Amino acid sequence: MMRKLLPAVACAGLLSACVTVPQGPSVMALPGAGKTWNVFQQDDAYCRQFASGQTGNVAQNTANSGVESAAVGTVIGAAAGALIGGHQGAAVGAGSGLLVGSMAGVGAAQDSGHITQRGYDNAYIQCMYAHGEKVPMSAAPRRTVHYSAPSYAPPESYGPPPDAAAYPPPPY
Repeated sequence: MMRKLLPAVACAGLLSACVTVPQGPSVMALPGAGKTWNVFQQDDAYCRQFASGQTGNVAQNTANSGVESAAVGTVIGAAAGALIGGHQGAAVGAGSGLLVGSMAGVGAAQDSGHITQRGYDNAYIQCMYAHGEKVPMSAAPRRTVHYSAPSYAPPESYGPPPDAAAYPPPPY
């Protein structure tokens, strides 16, 4: 039975290895007006370090979340399997819990990774901009402006209703 679980455990381990943390900015910056290439490279190195410091241990926590979810899934799956089917059920439950927990962990870690990368990019762009380098303005989130049809207010006052006696009755 354990031989059948080995491929599942290996796949879960490989899935948790798919998580990446920011290695650098995902946006392009260019040398600012009057900046030499050497100054730009110094600013880039400084701003990469600054952005990395701003994201702190969030990047490591992102990678750890996949492993933690796999461990929790294994324990819960083993407990559920033991309750349902004894020792064999525990093994099957542990294997399936590991697989499901790993997949859930990978999803959570990838979401965390995207958020971390966005924070890294924002800090990098702010730093490069402050150093006079050219940064993409399209990296900023776009705001959607919704336009609606103009509404017309009723006039402030209406005239009095016409006198009914002033009009002849309709011909029938």
